[in-house]
Amino acid sequence: MISQSREHTLLETIHNDPSRRVPVPQGPSYLTTPGAESIWDVVKSWAFTLDHKRIGVMYLVGIMTAFLLGGIMAGFVRMELWDGQPNLLGFLANDGEDPVTRAQDGYNQAFTLHGAIMTFLFIIPSIPGALGNIFLPMMLGAKDVAFPRMNLCSFYLWCFGALFFVGALFTTGLDTGWTFYTPYSTSTNTAVIAATMGVFILGFSSIFTGLNFVVTVNTMRPKGMTWFKMPLFLWGIYSTAIIQILATPVLAITLLLLIAERTLGIGVFDPSRGGDPVLYQHFFWFYSHPAVYIMILPGMAIISEVIPVFCRKHIFGYMFIAYSSVAIALLGFLVWGHHMFTSTESPMAAVIFSALTFSVSIPSAIKVFNWTATMYKGSIVLKTPMLYALSFLFLFTIGGLTGLFLGALSVDVHLHDTYFVVAHFHYVMMGGTLIAFLAGLHYWWPKMFGKMYNEFFASIACLLVFVGFNLTFFPQFILGTQGMPRRYAGYEPEFQSLHQMSTTGFVVLGCGLFLCLGVLIHSLLAGKKAPANPWGSGTLEWKACSPPTHHNFETTPWVGDPYVYDDFVYDPEIEGYVEVLPDLARGEVPAGAESEPSEA
Repeated sequence: MISQSREHTLLETIHNDPSRRVPVPQGPSYLTTPGAESIWDVVKSWAFTLDHKRIGVMYLVGIMTAFLLGGIMAGFVRMELWDGQPNLLGFLANDGEDPVTRAQDGYNQAFTLHGAIMTFLFIIPSIPGALGNIFLPMMLGAKDVAFPRMNLCSFYLWCFGALFFVGALFTTGLDTGWTFYTPYSTSTNTAVIAATMGVFILGFSSIFTGLNFVVTVNTMRPKGMTWFKMPLFLWGIYSTAIIQILATPVLAITLLLLIAERTLGIGVFDPSRGGDPVLYQHFFWFYSHPAVYIMILPGMAIISEVIPVFCRKHIFGYMFIAYSSVAIALLGFLVWGHHMFTSTESPMAAVIFSALTFSVSIPSAIKVFNWTATMYKGSIVLKTPMLYALSFLFLFTIGGLTGLFLGALSVDVHLHDTYFVVAHFHYVMMGGTLIAFLAGLHYWWPKMFGKMYNEFFASIACLLVFVGFNLTFFPQFILGTQGMPRRYAGYEPEFQSLHQMSTTGFVVLGCGLFLCLGVLIHSLLAGKKAPANPWGSGTLEWKACSPPTHHNFETTPWVGDPYVYDDFVYDPEIEGYVEVLPDLARGEVPAGAESEPSEA
């Protein structure tokens, strides 16, 4: 942590000798299209761009649209659950005369589409597709990813897969739950084939992105950036990419078998045709439990960047955090069986999967302990990204600890398929991934678009999201322990107050998210120009101008320890941080530097 005396010395240095400021070359923003003569030229330049930053921005727009769609479905679910009498969602049902039955069918479709859209179109691609695409190459000091054309292809595959989901929404709907469990998914008349084909295509998009990131990190690290000099965001994205490459093909084959069973009548999973529905569950969860870590590891990676910057202190236990990312990726492949404790699993297999499930909590706990230790005696600055990071710590810890109850054999039998599982899942996935995504979005927003947002209203939005989230999902833990099953449109009167509390929380949460959206959009229209480094971060993307140029860097920046802040000082004149060059005549070197600067 930089001392006040050194901060004062650095400030005097840059005022007395402006040449000691590390220059930040300016140039045309990647958001502009030089030479464009019409709006059509601009559209073409974006549609066929190979610039990783533009592809990341297009991902951002796409996943936020999907998030809005999934959120609307969640609103339908919460409205239906207000009084426990199914009567609102009949308009989503395809057939049937009885209004209660139609409302129940509509409820099934609403929660299925909410889960499927949120999981496959938002949570999985959100951080790698948007923030990873923009910042992974920049953190390496590179001009782009290893395979730019594959990167663009990956985005269009995502769009193509999303169209299948939208097609399911506007045709016969989908009512299987996001897991597509057999044998129901082989017999229902809803759009199972369209939705599973969409997931199949999205899987290719995910594999392409993962492959691109692995090759980029392996081959394009600059001189001086060894594995243990990489920012922890890259460790998290790299570990995620490995899971994407290894696990996604299993899901793709499983869904192809499901499609073949529906279209050709081949008995694979349907017991009436000699198939085994539990086999589907094994295949599905062999992918989908590692997919949980595809969702959460990038979120953890963002938190590892945000906390040290806003504590002005080196990350505590760098190597433990890096290794724990890899450990989570590997252990995630060994715990799928804990989703089937109440199926036909043998007692010995259940005990083994239970023990393995507890083991995966160790690397997660290592990360939490190291983030907490980083904050200890740090100079904490409560800007909006840090507020979201603190929210993440609180919510993810609750999500992780409640997972232990579901990993314990005796307790899981009682809690299986209850609202306790719903609450746990949302505390990990939404309280973890979404909150971390919002932390990263606010952290890198000035770099992405060159505009600062209103800090006060962004903080208020964070507070509303935090309060609304807990009010929505914490009552569901209590509902689950009292025996309220999930996926039912109606319920007994004793559950009504907790359900209404949960629905009220959803409204508060929605207000917070819309306020967040409004703050960010306002910044694009009327925000102040962002300095190159508003937070004083040491990773390489902050050495580019805001927003970056098309080629990111004119010269390869210094590569040093990304978590040393001794050479950064806040300059009130530009309302941002500047990096101070060492006095080479006196033999000084940049803090943590390992290499000399060279031409790109």
